[in-house]
Amino acid sequence: MDLGAYTERTRTGPCFICALLSGHPGYEHHVIAEDGEHVAFLDRWPTVPGKVLVAPREHVEHVVRDLDESVYVRLMLFVRRVALAVEQVCRPERTYVYSLGSQQGNAHLHWHIAGLPSGVPYEKQQFHALMAENGVINAPPEEVAALSVRLRQALALGP
Repeated sequence: MDLGAYTERTRTGPCFICALLSGHPGYEHHVIAEDGEHVAFLDRWPTVPGKVLVAPREHVEHVVRDLDESVYVRLMLFVRRVALAVEQVCRPERTYVYSLGSQQGNAHLHWHIAGLPSGVPYEKQQFHALMAENGVINAPPEEVAALSVRLRQALALGP
């Protein structure tokens, strides 16, 4: 992963989630779940196995002021459903669920679901485990495709 190129793309390119949803070339991701309001897809540059992003399909930027309570609750239930599938497939020691982004880049509201593998030393957990600066997983395409299938199967079975 070229962190400089990534930063430039997030600040000057199209919204990556809107681009994914519209089929924009270069913004393809492995979608594992979607409904009329939400989409979940594998992170292109995961720092832990099975890292997934979840977003509303509608371009919204603020979790507090852009979502009314019922929309927020539906989004969080979708996040939970996807997180349970990640836990079933990846068997993490702990599951991190967080929202990042900035008005300066990656503005479309999205949640990260990151399962911390068992056995990671404490000093390499939490923020360290989530930072691309500390390395990303470069899995072969067939491994990523197989993971997306397993996640979709776990989602189909439900919690």
